[in-house]
Amino acid sequence: MSARETFGYFGPEGTFTQAALRQWHHQHNDAEAAEALLAESVPYATVPAALDAVREGEVDAVMVPIENSVEGGVSSTLDALNSEHSEGTLRLVGEVLVPITFVLAVRPGTREDEITGVGSHSHAWPQVRGWMAKNLPGATYVPTLSTAAAAQGLARGEVGQYQAAVCAPMAAQVFGLETLATDIGDNVGAVTRFVLVKRARERDGESSTPEPTGHDKTTLVLYQHDDRPGGLLELLEQLATRGISMTRLESRPTGAAMGSYCFSIDVDGHVADERVGEALMGLQRVAAQVRFLGSYARADRRPVDVRPDASDAAYVAAQEWLDSLR
Repeated sequence: MSARETFGYFGPEGTFTQAALRQWHHQHNDAEAAEALLAESVPYATVPAALDAVREGEVDAVMVPIENSVEGGVSSTLDALNSEHSEGTLRLVGEVLVPITFVLAVRPGTREDEITGVGSHSHAWPQVRGWMAKNLPGATYVPTLSTAAAAQGLARGEVGQYQAAVCAPMAAQVFGLETLATDIGDNVGAVTRFVLVKRARERDGESSTPEPTGHDKTTLVLYQHDDRPGGLLELLEQLATRGISMTRLESRPTGAAMGSYCFSIDVDGHVADERVGEALMGLQRVAAQVRFLGSYARADRRPVDVRPDASDAAYVAAQEWLDSLR
């Protein structure tokens, strides 16, 4: 990526999101350029603020969390991406997978028996609940904007509700905290998925959607005309009949009324693939609305398994056959 691009991330400094952005930079630049880009990157206090920054042109791209292997989708990111405010303006252009390791951090000199409250993000707390119940059963959970924000507030002495923070090792180091316990997560192998988000079109007017790689995924948001039996099945059939595997499905409230939901999904393949294009056209016919959020390379580089009758060649041959009849 060009060094002229500017980046932001869900901050403050020391979040897992910053670690994801560092990983992204190192994958696309040499070490020196990657660290320079990271140093210039802008932290934002909330996910919506980060997305607003890229939408309004403050930065060219932002890194935000979207899914955790333990807790599922990150609601603040999904809802911000699903909002009408984001429709047609943002694109997911890449993803990063980051192993999640938590520590219990305190101000230097704090003893374990002095801890009555522990600050952390709402997605982190369920991942350490078992450890807390065993080791600090009397401690109260105090929600913070991020794991790093918990560490930052503790280091600055700005909080009185908690005496310890559950955060990344990087955050404890950045803010000069002492680590009382390491690897306190209940789930060994926990991973969080982060996405890099850009504006839908670059300054030169070209699409920001990356070229297909053969190991891509596409993210969509689907809306039903009305809530009726078989409504979701009707949408998913557009994928199944074209041999497209779905890798994530989550329902999110639309905010219009109680019981009104949209569906955020990831599918294997790229919008440039014939089968994915056909599925999008089918969804556009039967859904109330289809929001295309992007096609991009999978972080694990796993090739998409395409059955023979769903290959591009099969679709081209079928189109040629139909053209001959017409």
